[in-house]
Amino acid sequence: MSSKPFTKRTAATFFLGTAISGSWYTATSAIFAGQMGEVIPVVGAIILAGLTPFAATALQANPQAPADNSDMEQRLKAFDSHAIVNIVDTGGMLEQVNDRFIELTGYTRDQLIGQPVSMLYQEEFRELAEEIRATLMAGKTWQGETPLRCADGRVIQTQCTVMPLFDKKGAWAGSISARTDVTHANELLAERDTAETLYELRDDIWIVDAGTERFSYMNRVAMSRTGWSKDSYRTQTLETLTEESDNPALLDACRALKKSGKAMTQFDTQLFGNHFQVTIKLLPTGGATGRFLIMLHDISDIINEERMKSEFISMVSHELRSPLTSIKGSMGLLLSRAAGELPSKARALLEISHRNADRLVLIINDILDLEKIANGRLEFNLEEVDIAELLHETSAANASLEQRHGVRIQVEGTEDLNKVTTDPNRVIQVLTNFLSNAAKFSKPGERVTIRAEENDDELRISVADRGPGIPASEQHKVFQRFADLSNSNRADKGGTGLGLSVCKAIVENLGGKIGFDSREGFGTTFYFTLPKKNSQVAAEEPAALLREAS
Repeated sequence: MSSKPFTKRTAATFFLGTAISGSWYTATSAIFAGQMGEVIPVVGAIILAGLTPFAATALQANPQAPADNSDMEQRLKAFDSHAIVNIVDTGGMLEQVNDRFIELTGYTRDQLIGQPVSMLYQEEFRELAEEIRATLMAGKTWQGETPLRCADGRVIQTQCTVMPLFDKKGAWAGSISARTDVTHANELLAERDTAETLYELRDDIWIVDAGTERFSYMNRVAMSRTGWSKDSYRTQTLETLTEESDNPALLDACRALKKSGKAMTQFDTQLFGNHFQVTIKLLPTGGATGRFLIMLHDISDIINEERMKSEFISMVSHELRSPLTSIKGSMGLLLSRAAGELPSKARALLEISHRNADRLVLIINDILDLEKIANGRLEFNLEEVDIAELLHETSAANASLEQRHGVRIQVEGTEDLNKVTTDPNRVIQVLTNFLSNAAKFSKPGERVTIRAEENDDELRISVADRGPGIPASEQHKVFQRFADLSNSNRADKGGTGLGLSVCKAIVENLGGKIGFDSREGFGTTFYFTLPKKNSQVAAEEPAALLREAS
């Protein structure tokens, strides 16, 4: 360094200006918000940095000012302890770093000296290093915020001043950089901005200490709903909320989340007379317990709208089903020649009308079933059923599918089947839906197979076809309402996408499971199971009630 005209007084002035302007920027950024928070820190830092050399010169000119070297060395030591300092040569290689630099970044001197300064920047900030270098080569000082990559991969934010160095001939000889760590200040600013955003949200936001279960934050909507103020909510706990709302769901969910070690849970509940979708996240903190972030989204309006829509659909469906049933019945009588022989053209048109009326009745029945499922009113009539007989009955009832689509329905595996207690009408409904889909997507002449298999625990009934199969990318939405697969061609094949959703609800309410196996180009097998153990219990319950009544 002795070869460069960079005196101790110049260094002291540089470090003093850097320390004062950096401290001003850090403090005011955390205090001021909005436009003031953007302008005041920057303007103040520039003014202070610019005035420092004049102040230092004035002090030097003052005959009363101390001028001995030991005093100057003490000042330089204080600046060196505060600032993060490095010196770079004209090739961009690190020549010197101070102890503060080593302490904050985690590198050793051997890892840094002789290495390009660009190693301290992430790839996306290499252009920034080139910008700084161009400024220095022009003989100017560069100031701004720079990220600094540490040895462990962390990135700290620094407020940086880079000053060019010159040799005795006035040629550029490198640069010296002094930085102030502003990472914590930036984090404070980010937290403040986040808090301001959360405060204005329409959803209730609560932050609760996971150890004490005491509230540490509530936004405006949450305070308004609970009636607590900024001063009072910090004295409240989840237990207090449980007592006031007479609903332990939140408290139980938080404790269960903490016990399980999971990161998040979500559920619906009623609180303060409103319906909420509740999301609880367990956030780690510096301590061992963490804190709960609780978000309440008011879905009362959505639930009311869904209820009104459901009631309207149910009413319309009921009103439509009766006349459609009559129309379908009348057309069936005409087709059966109850009114005499019909001309061939009239008969063909009547058959088309009859099929579409049949389709409309099925759609209305699906809609009514969905409405019952949504309201938990799907009815089941359990009785002991001969499954073999039921499967053959279902096959015979769907003989029209064979004629319409040119397929053959075959029943297999019905020998020596045990009787099962279930709802036969609901089982036929599921099977009819499976058969209808299989026939629609099978080529004429293909076989559709109904198969029954049983073991000690359950009965498995499947319907297999040799159709185009279901694309792997779309198999996840098969049981969703109104599912429309890319190869379904609903306009030609018919259907609403409701049937399989209804089937899933029926099977699960009967205690079974539903699923399918499919390979694109090789066909699909839909299946459902019925638990034999549960069926036996269901069969014994009516008998026990009869014995008690007698």
